[in-house]
Amino acid sequence: MNLVLESERLLLRPVVESDLDSAIEILTDPVVMRYVADTYTEDRVIREMPLFMRRCAGGCIGIWTVLERATDEKLGSGILLPMPIDKDDTDWDLVVGDEVPDGDIEVGYLLKPSAWGKGYAKEICDRLLKFAFEDSPLEEIVAVTDPENVASQNVLRKCGMVEEGMRRAYAEQCPGFRITRQQWLEHSQDAH
Repeated sequence: MNLVLESERLLLRPVVESDLDSAIEILTDPVVMRYVADTYTEDRVIREMPLFMRRCAGGCIGIWTVLERATDEKLGSGILLPMPIDKDDTDWDLVVGDEVPDGDIEVGYLLKPSAWGKGYAKEICDRLLKFAFEDSPLEEIVAVTDPENVASQNVLRKCGMVEEGMRRAYAEQCPGFRITRQQWLEHSQDAH
C-alpha cells in the first residue's frame, strides 16, 4: 500500500523522526491548539514522537506530515486515527498490528497559521478520505470539532461529511460528522 499521498498542491507522507521540528512548532502553538487540546510542552512532543510515528492496519491508520509540493515546506499534519470517546487523546494502544482498530476512525488536520485560509485543510481532508475509501478497508470515517470551530466544520461539510449532531468524543460533547464509503463515492461524483 502506497502511504505517500499526493494532491494538487500537497504531499502527505507518514510521520518520521525528522518531523520533530514541525510537531514542536505546531503542538506548542496556542493559536493552532486553540480548538484542539491543551498546548503541548516541547518535552511532551519529544516524549510522544514515537507514538506519532505509529501506524496500524497495514499503515492506513496513522499520522501524515503535510508538505507543500512546490517548496517542500512542512505545513502541518493529517490523521486517520481511532477516535477517543472517554479519553482526551488518542488511545495509542489501539494503533498496533495489522488490523483496523475497533471503533470509529477519525479524519483530522492541523496546520500552522501561515498555511491557514488557503484551502489546505480541505485538500488534506479530501485526500485522506480518498485514500481511506479507495485504498483501505475502512467503510466510514468520522470527525469532530470544537463547537466554536466553524471554519473546520465548513471544511468537513465541503468534503461531503454529514453532520450528525453532538456526540461524545475526547471526553466531552462535540459536533460530530460522518461519511460512509457510499456517501463519499456519491459526493466525489457530484464534485466532478
